[in-house]
Amino acid sequence: MGRNGRGADGADPRAEIRRWIAHRRNTELVLIILAVLVCAAGHASAGLALEESVPSGLLPYTALLAGAALAAHLAVRRFARHADPLILPVTVMLSGLGLLLMDRLDHSYALRYGSDPVAANQVMWTVIGIALLIGTLIVLRHHRLLARYTYVGMAISLLLLMAPAFFGADMYGAKRWITLGPLSVQPGEFVKVMIVVFFASYLMANRDALALVGRRFLGLALPRGRNAGPVLLVWGVSLVVLFYERDLGTSLIFFGVFILMLYIATERTSWVLLGGLMAVGGTVLVAATQPHVKGRVQAWLDPMAIYLPPEQRPPGLISDQSAQALFSFGTGGLTGTGLGQGHPDLIGFAGRSDFILSTVGEELGLAGVVAVLFLYVLLIERAMRTALSVTDPFGKLLAAGLACVVALQVFVVAGGVTGLIPLTGKALPFLAQGGSSTVANFLLVALLIRISDSAGKASTEPEGNATILTPVIRTDDDPAPPPHPPRHRRSPADHDRDHEQCFPDR
Repeated sequence: MGRNGRGADGADPRAEIRRWIAHRRNTELVLIILAVLVCAAGHASAGLALEESVPSGLLPYTALLAGAALAAHLAVRRFARHADPLILPVTVMLSGLGLLLMDRLDHSYALRYGSDPVAANQVMWTVIGIALLIGTLIVLRHHRLLARYTYVGMAISLLLLMAPAFFGADMYGAKRWITLGPLSVQPGEFVKVMIVVFFASYLMANRDALALVGRRFLGLALPRGRNAGPVLLVWGVSLVVLFYERDLGTSLIFFGVFILMLYIATERTSWVLLGGLMAVGGTVLVAATQPHVKGRVQAWLDPMAIYLPPEQRPPGLISDQSAQALFSFGTGGLTGTGLGQGHPDLIGFAGRSDFILSTVGEELGLAGVVAVLFLYVLLIERAMRTALSVTDPFGKLLAAGLACVVALQVFVVAGGVTGLIPLTGKALPFLAQGGSSTVANFLLVALLIRISDSAGKASTEPEGNATILTPVIRTDDDPAPPPHPPRHRRSPADHDRDHEQCFPDR
């Protein structure tokens, strides 16, 4: 940059930054429009297959999805204009596809079971989630503000995490819900976001102590015993959740996120090995004592045994969902049967939650499953890119932790449905039915957008000027700070004159 504040080519750097910001936001808008059009086309295709006519709710569905997505985009353009341009479009695409599948499943479930539709309810939760996203961007002006409430958030998280064990309702074999009148809330979905904030703050403050090496065993540097206390505490809480709530998915995500964030902060593989051994040991212990968890492990080991005569079935095996999911994937083949032309209702009540991926596999085939998983991979990649780009350690750990939450939840759900690991009962983010899951995941996306905005803003600063401190929050109506006065270059004559004034007799 020259002395006149312009670049070497004479361009105004502020104009370049404005063009860069406009390009990001316009790219985001185009991708959101594309996502809405793809979801609208899918909705029309499913309606034509099911009823041989364009569904009557196509226009309201498209208008509502487009309006909510546009409101979120305008909020990002106004309050987080430096943010990553792909996070919001991917979220809109997954949410639109989830609403499409809910409406498609409502038709089949009504014919087979006479059940009430849930698509309208899911639309309501999606709108609430987008409203929460917008509100978070307005209220939370910088992610570092979250560090002020580290231990308060941790205390609330532990209470919410263990509350279903004592006050929760037993539904489908697990106690992960708290019933509040007509509503049922799944606190574990919100805890997964709150707990990452605590982990990020704790690991930022104790990184050096946790990175110290203790004894070596079989060539592996183990952590010091005094530093293993937090890991043992988190492991114990995970076992409480797994044993008393029979919630395998939440306990795996809770413990797995902490171990991954611990590795990111310390770069010690010994923590990963220790955490993996503790996770396996805890799962084996609970599976041997809890019939519900044991039944899921048995369904994973031999899903087809459900079709044996009752006296020949392994103990604890009571559901054919795992077997039906495998049949769905096999029926779909490479390109699927087409939207509305499969039989996902054969799976039963779980077809709208974790087994919604089997609907994608049957009606969109392997290509559709890969496309959906690619959307999740893209969201995780943008979160990791944000973690690499943001300048402060807390933001790095927070973004990486949120990415790990999404990655682990997708892994445990997709792995359970495809038979890679035992079923966990968790819902695919944005795709499956669930008000708590939908709202909590939109909160997660809002935090990622806010962190990526800080990372993008830092990239526009001159090298060395990016700060890791929480900036002063000013509105656009506040006056900007006055510029620094230009520094006057002193000439040799100025030095001679000062010398004569200081030493007049010489």
